[in-house]
Amino acid sequence: MEQWYATGKRKTAVARVFLRPGKGEIVVNGKTTKEYFYTDSNIIKIDAPLAITKTQGKFDILVTVCGGGICAQAEAVRHGISKALVEYDPEMRPALKKEGFLRRDARMKERKKYGLRSARARYQFSKR
Repeated sequence: MEQWYATGKRKTAVARVFLRPGKGEIVVNGKTTKEYFYTDSNIIKIDAPLAITKTQGKFDILVTVCGGGICAQAEAVRHGISKALVEYDPEMRPALKKEGFLRRDARMKERKKYGLRSARARYQFSKR
């Protein structure tokens, strides 16, 4: 059976995406996208690469995602689907690249520094 694989990442979320020829079912961690991501904005994020490349209903997509929150997971899935579509057909690359779906969003939570309360917040200073 022919399939294409890609990994998508966002913050600490990692999505493993398997693209197979099929009827257009998207399964995320054993659930449908509506069950797993429950908000319309997240579902639209996931469907965006398929809509841009006009491949809706052409592939069955199996996703395992872990880490991060629901929004970061949705964006990791979008990143993975985009990369898998390029594996399937390299001619889809310019359209996906134009939308920015192939770029790994490098924004992460900043680490806490020693001597401070959080990444940048300091403890209150008292002069006297």
